[in-house]
Amino acid sequence: MNSSKGQLIRRRKQMPKQNLEKEEIIEKDIEIVEDAILTFKETSKKAPEIKGIPTGIEGLDELFFTATIENGKPKLIPLGGIPQYSVFNITGISDTGKSLMAEQFAIKQASLGNSVAFITVESPAHFVASSMKLRAIAMGVDEKNIDENIVFIDAASYGKLREDIPTLLNTLAYAIKRYKIKFTVIDSVTGLYEAKEMIARVVVRQLFNFMKKWYQTAIFVSQKRSGQEELSAEAAGGFAIPHIVDGTIVLSKVLINNQYAEKIYKRPIGEMVRLFRIDGCRMSGHSTETYLLEIDQTGLVKIGPSLKEIANKK
Repeated sequence: MNSSKGQLIRRRKQMPKQNLEKEEIIEKDIEIVEDAILTFKETSKKAPEIKGIPTGIEGLDELFFTATIENGKPKLIPLGGIPQYSVFNITGISDTGKSLMAEQFAIKQASLGNSVAFITVESPAHFVASSMKLRAIAMGVDEKNIDENIVFIDAASYGKLREDIPTLLNTLAYAIKRYKIKFTVIDSVTGLYEAKEMIARVVVRQLFNFMKKWYQTAIFVSQKRSGQEELSAEAAGGFAIPHIVDGTIVLSKVLINNQYAEKIYKRPIGEMVRLFRIDGCRMSGHSTETYLLEIDQTGLVKIGPSLKEIANKK
């Protein structure tokens, strides 16, 4: 028996009858939210079907799985993208490809005819649009196919949106209703709690709950502080983000500066190697390996071979 529970029972036995009745009355006055009590069967009726959402990032969509029962045994089936309605966090140090991945995701969904909200916190919207035009060309997407489907919310230019989360969420809700938005990208959530990392958990929880309420599939970009372990899910604000979101993608980079690293990564000394890892995903299965991440000359990100594959090469 829990010691605190045992102490409570002993205390009640020792109480005079009138005091015991008073305590029971106080407990009865506490509200019970019966609507929050649901059976699995009741909840399952409202549960959305989990589908894969293409990311536009070569090599990534194949790393998520779902399962089915076949001959009494579970069988893995590729999901074909990140889980629908999931909220994913992409974190890493600078120049690892976080924003590029977010932009590719937005362009891919827009090219499929879906409306995407792109909340830009770090750079004014027109500068991000210039970058995304180049990204679209590299992806072979005609600008006309995405013109009306990517909706910017310029939090970089309007401080009120950065400083007041309710205002940001009301603005996003208005955009979702007006443009029938199904996908949201925030680059970056770190900019919403700069110099006040103590409230990071509160901010991220508000954003997460909003995405769930509006059935958004969302990508949050977050920054790492210097000194944080590069391949961990920790970012500015600590573990507030990975503890709340549905999944985290971690990006890092390694400078090949000795023969040991040269042997591991099969790259020459002096070259920079970027790494990719899915830290977790509560809505589907996923690969647990670490992969090379490549950024080509056009600025497109793609997932390369795993370190295990590289190690097995002779």
